[in-house]
Amino acid sequence: MVGENSKPGLPVPEVVDGAEEPVLRLIVGLGNPGSEYEETRHNLGFRVVDELAHRWKRRLDQLECNARVSASGEPLLAQPMTYMNRSGYAVRCLAERHGADAEQILVVYDEVWLPIGRLRARSRGGPGGHRGMESILENLRTEEVPRLRVGVGWEGGPPEGADLVEYVLEPFRKEEKQSVEETIVRAADACESWLHRGVQATMERFNG
Repeated sequence: MVGENSKPGLPVPEVVDGAEEPVLRLIVGLGNPGSEYEETRHNLGFRVVDELAHRWKRRLDQLECNARVSASGEPLLAQPMTYMNRSGYAVRCLAERHGADAEQILVVYDEVWLPIGRLRARSRGGPGGHRGMESILENLRTEEVPRLRVGVGWEGGPPEGADLVEYVLEPFRKEEKQSVEETIVRAADACESWLHRGVQATMERFNG
C-alpha cells in the first residue's frame, strides 16, 4: 500500500506482517539482445522496462545472472540477455539470488494474439505458446507467475497462413509506431498498478 508521504507513480516496497525487510519484487521484460532485434515486435517487453527505468530514473547498467538489471531500488528491473527461448534461466537465477517468490515476479512480454493497443494481465496460467514465458515457467516450476501481455498482433487475429515467427521478428510499421508508443506507456502504468494495487485491480483497469 502506498504510504501517506509517498509520491504518486513511484514504486514502494511491500512490507508483509512480521517481516523486518520489504518483500523484493521483480519486473522482467522479455526480448532479444542485439541491435537487429531492438525495434521488433518481440522486444516490446524490453521497451516497457526501459520506460519504467526512465520514469524512476534508474539505469539498467548492471549485468547479473546474464540479465541487464537496475543497480538499486525496489522493484528490481530486469531484461534477460539470454535470448527469448532461454529467459527462464536468468529469471530463476535472479529470483533465487534476491529471494523473490514466483508471485512477486511480473513478466512483461509481447502477445501476437492480442492486437496492438490491448493489454492482458493475469496472475497465473500457461505460456500460451510464448517461448520466453514457457522457459520461465519451466525454470520456476510453477504457473503461479503474474504476467502482463502486450498486444503486437492484428485486429481480428492473424491472417490465414501468416508466419507468426517471422511476424514477431519484424519491426513495427511506420503507421503503427504511434499506437505502439502509447501502448508502452499504458503497459508501464499497468506495471505500477500491479506494484501498488495487485493483479486483480490491474486486470479490472487495464484488461481489454
